[in-house]
Amino acid sequence: MAGLHVRSVLVTGANRGIGLGFVQQFLKMPNPPQWIFAGCRDPKGQRAQELQNLASKHPNIIIIPLEVSDPASIKAAAAKVGEHLGDSGLTVLINNAGIANPKSLDNETLQDMTETYTTNTVGPLLMGQAFLPLLKKAAQGSPGSGLSCSKAAIVNISSIAGSFASFFGWELAQGVSYRCSKAALNMLSKCQSLAYKEHGILCVALHPGWVQTDLGSAAGHAPPVTVDDSVQGMLKVLSSLSEKNTGAHLDWEGNVVPW
Repeated sequence: MAGLHVRSVLVTGANRGIGLGFVQQFLKMPNPPQWIFAGCRDPKGQRAQELQNLASKHPNIIIIPLEVSDPASIKAAAAKVGEHLGDSGLTVLINNAGIANPKSLDNETLQDMTETYTTNTVGPLLMGQAFLPLLKKAAQGSPGSGLSCSKAAIVNISSIAGSFASFFGWELAQGVSYRCSKAALNMLSKCQSLAYKEHGILCVALHPGWVQTDLGSAAGHAPPVTVDDSVQGMLKVLSSLSEKNTGAHLDWEGNVVPW
């Protein structure tokens, strides 16, 4: 993590699980971000209590009401973040918010597929569009010509479950809607990397491992990776990325995920 110098970061789904883990680990960096924007659906709800407690102790945490399946909510969040940042721009956008449905192929429905795809794939698309002006400002204000997460980056939290080559965990949970949404997110990450490279923005998809979260345990099995280990690993990976990695799908240990 030593090579990662993030002036500002926005994490979606920041009230629990991996999202909350990112907020906690950014605070522990030798030079924490000046601004940590923590997006969550219900900032005053019971599920955001731990995030609220953190924010009360750390003035650099700004909790942002954000529902990534709602374009109006995304637009309002971008405006609010922009007010705080002014001309400095947003260094890193971490699209972490996601939902999972462990249903089998026979039981999937139009509603399941639509809800999961809207949150897990369309959400990161709309977030990238809405925050592009702020990411471009950060890139323009950063010295050097290469790409890095210290300059400007979109980080999409994906999954090996979306890999055609692996099909990890099929016997544990088919989760068809989740797998399809993450396969699509991997393609979106590649498209973003091609479209945003000219603006100096690195784009990458990360598999966080099978992590001990509510989502990770949705199929009724105990995941092997802790939130802390996953997030620390991903931050170490982010610190080492350059233009040659933009558009890649990597795991929390830096390995290329075949997809």
